Amino acid sequence: MGSHKLVAILLLLGGLLGSPTFAQSPTYGVGRTPTAEELRLMDISISPTGDELPPGRGTVKEGARLYAEKACIACHGAEGVGGLAPILQSKKGADVPIWQRERILPLRAPFATIVWDFINRGMPVGLEGTLTPNEVYSLTAYLLFINKVIPEDQVLDKQSLPKVKMPIGDDYGKLHDFKPNTPRLEGYPY
Repeated sequence: MGSHKLVAILLLLGGLLGSPTFAQSPTYGVGRTPTAEELRLMDISISPTGDELPPGRGTVKEGARLYAEKACIACHGAEGVGGLAPILQSKKGADVPIWQRERILPLRAPFATIVWDFINRGMPVGLEGTLTPNEVYSLTAYLLFINKVIPEDQVLDKQSLPKVKMPIGDDYGKLHDFKPNTPRLEGYPY
């Protein structure tokens, strides 16, 4: 009876440990290597320098029109205040330090490209990725304008967006220089 249990356990372990190997096997035709075009479409990260930004342009006026047209107003409220989704415009004045204002992306983001990237990846909810680059530039311009980051007549594009000076300035949490075998930050619990 004991040898039957041992055989059963060995078969069970062999099945559990060996099945991933078989699943990866070309014999079963599961999966394939992505094409260069598929990888390009997935590579949508935008750095602070904006090198990866697509061609396009947008204005505050176009952004205000799109804000209503794309139903941003339904979730975020008129002019970015009053909806069920997070507010997009500070209710507090510019005289209040940035860290004492609400958590608003166009104010707390250290780089304007982060605002563009977030809108491009995550808006509108349920239809993410459907906005054109021109629409994303325009909505970014509108949000930066209503938060008094850029003037109303500024045009945002691949060259001008990374140059926008954000209100948070250099007052954001920077990562320390990581080197292998260095101790963790003092007070870091993990």
